[in-house]
Amino acid sequence: MKRVRCPKCENYLQFDETKYTEGQSLVFECEYCGKQFSIRLGKTKMRVPQKEEKPDETEFKDAFGSISIIENVFGFKQVIPLKEGENIIGRRCVGSVVDIPIETSDMSMDRRHCIITVKRNKQGKLTYTLRDAPSLTGTFFNNEILSDKDRVRIEDGAIVTIGATTFILRAAE
Repeated sequence: MKRVRCPKCENYLQFDETKYTEGQSLVFECEYCGKQFSIRLGKTKMRVPQKEEKPDETEFKDAFGSISIIENVFGFKQVIPLKEGENIIGRRCVGSVVDIPIETSDMSMDRRHCIITVKRNKQGKLTYTLRDAPSLTGTFFNNEILSDKDRVRIEDGAIVTIGATTFILRAAE
């Protein structure tokens, strides 16, 4: 079974992809909002894994690292790559601009919750700095809440909680 997201209300619709061939166009009507939309079956260009796929944490080790979102009642496991510079992390929502959108129904996570800055030090080694965006519920690093002005250096394996969602930093090698 595959899932597609309604472009209007963002609810998921499921269908059996084995009944259709690659390249075929399908038309859906969202049962929640009534919006009609179409998709074409084929290979996805997305880098972020979908629920049915098995996310691989080692895939982004050569670039600038990644964050691994731990599966909970609000969302599935996700592995999302980081980029050099500021990485704004938050809940995926139509119209909000974030670098790392986490697909979740966790309403305690802000749309712009925290920021991980990736840069190189004088020796050329990547460093990771975490700070709150600021958010309404706060950003927790190792079970300690960060104040609005705190900037904390984090390393591989750092555990960060935003809202009710937890992720682990996987640094680049």
